[in-house]
Amino acid sequence: MKKYWAIYKKHEEIINYLIVGVCTTIFSLIFYFASTRTFLDPNNPFELQIANIIKWVSGVLFAYVTNKIFVFKSKRKDILKEFTQFTSSRIATLFLDMFVMWLMVTKMGIWDVIATLVSQVLVTVGNYILSKLLVFRNKKN
Repeated sequence: MKKYWAIYKKHEEIINYLIVGVCTTIFSLIFYFASTRTFLDPNNPFELQIANIIKWVSGVLFAYVTNKIFVFKSKRKDILKEFTQFTSSRIATLFLDMFVMWLMVTKMGIWDVIATLVSQVLVTVGNYILSKLLVFRNKKN
């Protein structure tokens, strides 16, 4: 057990990010699939993007809180500025997400479930890099 704890401590931030990322993905996908299986049609390009934005907003709100507390352990007092930076950094990956969904679903005819999962992997990697470098960076370094 000590061996696993040592590995965890050595890679704590990445491991926590992956755990939080999985939770964020599940949380946002619940919103996506709830909207596309009830009131939005994923085969309609406009409605697909509305569902994607609903997924994004719910994911950003959940991700900000969990990343701040559990991953990067931010103690910043200027929460509004930090949240604004976090949200701004996520806009780039929103456009990546929207592009992947448009390309895979609308242009290539791939099932939206598969496209969403592919997009989530790309977005998760991009979000970690942006959060680490722009939002929750250690100002001492």
